[in-house]
Amino acid sequence: MTSKLDIQFKEAVEKISKTEEKLPPDILLRLYAYYKQAIKGDNFLYNYNDKDIRDAFKFNAWMQLKGMSENQAKQEYINLANTIFK
Repeated sequence: MTSKLDIQFKEAVEKISKTEEKLPPDILLRLYAYYKQAIKGDNFLYNYNDKDIRDAFKFNAWMQLKGMSENQAKQEYINLANTIFK
């Protein structure tokens, strides 16, 4: 059964995916971290690629959310998306 939170999260992800080119990098990084935490939790896996420093920044942003529950990460993603679309 899909919860209200899951539905809101999916809707927020869909909205963000349509506008992500227009968002500043720091906001995209936060959205990425919340998304990864919401989907993967603390199951961190880093595939090192020395040619793309962005991957290291993204991984670091995700690691900073260690211990945050998946539901809390979904809610934070939704909250941030709502501030973008106001």
